[in-house]
Amino acid sequence: MNQEFLHPADLLLQFINRIYNHGMTTTSGGNLSIRDENGDIWITPAGVDKGSLTRGDMVCVKEDGTPLGIHKPSSEFPFHRLIYQARPDLKAIIHAHPPALVSFSIVRRIPDTRLLPNERQICGEIGIAPYALPGSEQLGENIAAVFKSGIDTVMLENHGVVVGAGDLPQAFNRFETLDFCARLEIEARRIGNPVLLTDEDYDIVRNKSTLQLDTYIRDTCTSEEKEIRRDMCALMRRAYKQGLFTSTQGTFSHRLFGHDFVITPYGKDRNHLEPGDLVRIENGKAEAGKQPSKSVFLHEAIYKMQPHVDSVIIAHPPNIMAFAVTDAVFDSRTIPESYILLRGMPKLPFNAVYNEPERTASLFRPDTPIAIVNNNCVIVAGQSLLNAFDRLEVAEYSAKSILSARTLGNVIHIDDDRIRELESAFNLD
Repeated sequence: MNQEFLHPADLLLQFINRIYNHGMTTTSGGNLSIRDENGDIWITPAGVDKGSLTRGDMVCVKEDGTPLGIHKPSSEFPFHRLIYQARPDLKAIIHAHPPALVSFSIVRRIPDTRLLPNERQICGEIGIAPYALPGSEQLGENIAAVFKSGIDTVMLENHGVVVGAGDLPQAFNRFETLDFCARLEIEARRIGNPVLLTDEDYDIVRNKSTLQLDTYIRDTCTSEEKEIRRDMCALMRRAYKQGLFTSTQGTFSHRLFGHDFVITPYGKDRNHLEPGDLVRIENGKAEAGKQPSKSVFLHEAIYKMQPHVDSVIIAHPPNIMAFAVTDAVFDSRTIPESYILLRGMPKLPFNAVYNEPERTASLFRPDTPIAIVNNNCVIVAGQSLLNAFDRLEVAEYSAKSILSARTLGNVIHIDDDRIRELESAFNLD
C-alpha cells in the first residue's frame, strides 16, 4: 500500500477497521498509534465504538502531552508513549486481543512461528511482558523494557499482544501473521503434535529466495487479459476476507494462452491488489519492473505439463494447514461435495515447491486437483479461476468440519460403494 500521502488519521482508521472487521478485536478493545515526522503521536480514542469510528475521532497527542481532538486518547496511551521513548526507530504500534493470541497469553506461551517457512522472518523474535494493570505506568514500563531489548513483538501476560514497526502496514503484517500462527498451532494441536521446520528446511528456503527470471517490456494488454486481472483481484480480496489468504501469503495465477500466465506479485498486501499489480509471465520472462511470487516456477511447470489446468492457487488457510504441520491424514470422503471437488489429496514433502517443480507439477492430473505440502502450503489446480477458488474454499471448510467433528466422536467416512456411486454419477472415473 502506498501510504506516502495518507494522513495518520486515515491510516489509523483504515487499519482499525480491518482489525475489527476481521474479528481481531472487540468494540472496546485494542488501540493503534502512529508517530509522525514532528514527533506527535496519533492514536485511536478512548471509549468510542470500534465499529463506527471516523477519521475525526482520532486523537493527536503533541510532544508536550497536549491532546488535540474531540475525544480522550486511548487509556493505553501511556505504554505507546513509553515504547516510542524506548525505541525511537518505531513509527507505529498495534495493540489488540485476537482470541487465538489471548489463548496463548492466558497460558503465558508464545506461538511457534516455525511451522511454515516465512512466518519466523515476518514476526521476528517475540518477547513476553509481565502482567500489570491496564493503562498503568507499570504496564507501560514492563512492555517498553522488552521493546528496548530490540524485540518488536511482545505478548502480554493475560492480556493480548503489542507489535511495533517502522510503519503501520508493516506492524499489521506482523500482527496478522502472529495471529495466524496462533490459530494454526491451536488447530494443529487438536489433531496431533505439530512438526517444526528444521534448519535444513530454512536453508532450502534461503537458497531459493532469489528469483533468476529474465524480463521483458510489455506493450499491450488485451481486453481478455484485463478481465482476467480484474477477476483475479476480486477473488483474492474474497480469499482474504474469508481467511484463506493473509496480507502476506497466498498466490493466484491464471493461464492466458499457451504457457503464458498472470500471477500475484511478491511482497504486496493481498487485500489491496489492483489489476496493474499482477505480473504477466510471457515465454518464461516477467514484466519488467515487477517481481512475481516466488512460486512462479511451479505455476509455470503446471501450465506446461497440465493442459487441462487454467488456474492455480497456493494458499495457507489454518484449518487445512493443520494437516500440513502434523502427521494427520486429510480424507475428503466426508460429504459428497468434498470428494467430488477434492478427490484424493496427497501429502508432498516440504521441498516440493522449491526443488522439484516439474515432478510436483506432474501430479496435478484430472484425478488429483489438490495437494498438501508438508509445513508449507496447499496447492490447488482448476479449470477456471472460480473452479480453483471453489476447491480451496471446500478444502478449508472440509478441514474445519473434520477438526470440529473429532471433538464430537469418531469421523465416519463415506464407504467405498457410495464412493463408486459418486464417481459414476459425476463422471469421476
